[in-house]
Amino acid sequence: MSAPLLELSGLELAYGHTLAVKGVDLVVAGGSVVCLIGANGAGKTTILRGISGLLRPRAGAIRFEGREISHKAPHRVAAAGIVQVPEGRQLFASLSVAENLRLGAFLLPEGAELSRRREAVLERFPRLRDRLGQAAGLLSGGEQQMVAMGRALMAEPRLLLLDEPSMGLAPMLVEEIFAIIADLKREGRTILLVEQNAEAALEIADHAYVLESGRVVLSGPATDIAHDPAVVAAYLGSL
Repeated sequence: MSAPLLELSGLELAYGHTLAVKGVDLVVAGGSVVCLIGANGAGKTTILRGISGLLRPRAGAIRFEGREISHKAPHRVAAAGIVQVPEGRQLFASLSVAENLRLGAFLLPEGAELSRRREAVLERFPRLRDRLGQAAGLLSGGEQQMVAMGRALMAEPRLLLLDEPSMGLAPMLVEEIFAIIADLKREGRTILLVEQNAEAALEIADHAYVLESGRVVLSGPATDIAHDPAVVAAYLGSL
């Protein structure tokens, strides 16, 4: 396994006086896919918010490429190479697909590099090419998820955070989204994935963490987690 790209040590995150993440240790190796699974309210999205700088840790450390980023502002975290595709996509609904994609690389000036990135996104999501002028809010759920992922990829992140990418999508579109994640994995992208579809997440991940009430209760290679009878009975009843 390659050296850790991201390390969480004793991470505590809270909303007001409510402690939502309680001393989590987590490692994401460069070039790997790591998934967080658990019930609603287990702390999965909260961890992504902490990594992104949207929630300041109460205790513990977040290190990216060996550097402490626990108290960096979100825009500085993004500039360092960590980009999140949020739950629910959170597109700018009134802006066009092209404008949403452009915002993913807003620090990049117009020119050849910007054109190269946009073309790479459109090659990955060819359905979006004919919808560049459409308002993002008028697209289907699957197409909106593609825009959200494309917007993140416009930044060429070193770590991609995916929060429930299959939520609300028809089964055929779920398969399509996970095929895209598999392509990203083959390209050597580093991904931290939060996903309620435990079966699909474990099939694609290298390593998995199971969260319960803000704590990691199990972790290990995704194949081991997926085939452990106790884990299936307690956390992955859909498998």
